[in-house]
Amino acid sequence: MITTLYKLKNGIRAFRRWMIPAVNAKLHPKEFRPVLSYLFTEWKCNIDCHYCFQFDNKQNGMTLETAKKSIDWLKSKGCRVLALMGGEVLLRPGFILDVINYGVKQGFFVYLPTNGYLLTKDFIDKAGRAGVAAINLAVDCVTLKPGLPKALMSIEKQFRYLVKKQEEYGYVLFFNINITSKNLKDVKMLTEIARANGIGTDYHVNEPPQTDQPHYQHNREEALYIKEEQFEEFDELMDWLIDKNKQGYPMVNHPYHFEHMKKFVRGEYEPWKCVAGKNGCFIKMDGSLSPCFGLQSSDMDWGKIGNSNFDQEKLDEIKKECNKHCLSTCFYTSGKYYGSFPDMYRWIMKHTKLGRNI
Repeated sequence: MITTLYKLKNGIRAFRRWMIPAVNAKLHPKEFRPVLSYLFTEWKCNIDCHYCFQFDNKQNGMTLETAKKSIDWLKSKGCRVLALMGGEVLLRPGFILDVINYGVKQGFFVYLPTNGYLLTKDFIDKAGRAGVAAINLAVDCVTLKPGLPKALMSIEKQFRYLVKKQEEYGYVLFFNINITSKNLKDVKMLTEIARANGIGTDYHVNEPPQTDQPHYQHNREEALYIKEEQFEEFDELMDWLIDKNKQGYPMVNHPYHFEHMKKFVRGEYEPWKCVAGKNGCFIKMDGSLSPCFGLQSSDMDWGKIGNSNFDQEKLDEIKKECNKHCLSTCFYTSGKYYGSFPDMYRWIMKHTKLGRNI
């Protein structure tokens, strides 16, 4: 009975926080109507993934005042899904709990990403009671590998407690997996572990940065991109994920995203519908805006909270180039599932597949 209610509540929440804003966005196609927006609260991180270009331990984080103003502005634009982002957001647990509390009170589906190392039972309980809607647990491998510190066995106690409490507190839980040259076999194992525990999965293919990142600490050769001699193994993994997707495994990704990844790792460009700057945006620590995660370090002026400047013609031109180097799971998925009402329905139903099998 508890599991049935959990699945039902997930579906209702997804309908209210995802589908209604998405429908409103379709009814106002010329307006900036974000369905999902990222709040980048922290550059700093407690671990060092060799593929990551988005952490810098010399920078301070977002203030609570900026976070609240951002949430208020997003609410005025019709947005109801708030994804926190870092760095590692749990470096300031008190701050992030304040943001979760405020976001939930303003009617948002608040999504919390973490590598899990800093999770405690006390924090999980407080975030759960506050009403956090989703917890994205970033894991790339089962056991530690060189350059890949996000190993499930390193955070097993935290993982077990998250699974134990998901139905009590009502949040959805999923693995966020970055596919690199060193974890192709682990991806399958993590997928099956997720399935066995009634949680979802979210896959990314390792990508180069869109802009120069002078704070990156490693040689580009260490960035763990898929190598030519791995293409066949990579294709087999993509086919396996497509098959599991069709079997009903709860995955964020649209099935064609995996097909597209095969071409992407080979450097073959295929245009895709990116809705960054239209149905989603990225709020930087000072309250200035970017269409997406990848362009946050560019020198282009996209406005700030309260005064966005997302020129769609300009964005369309930029995307012709940046899409060659990016396959964003967030905006690829958004482009696929916001395309039609049947697709929106499929997205909502994904939320009802989470939790234990009845």
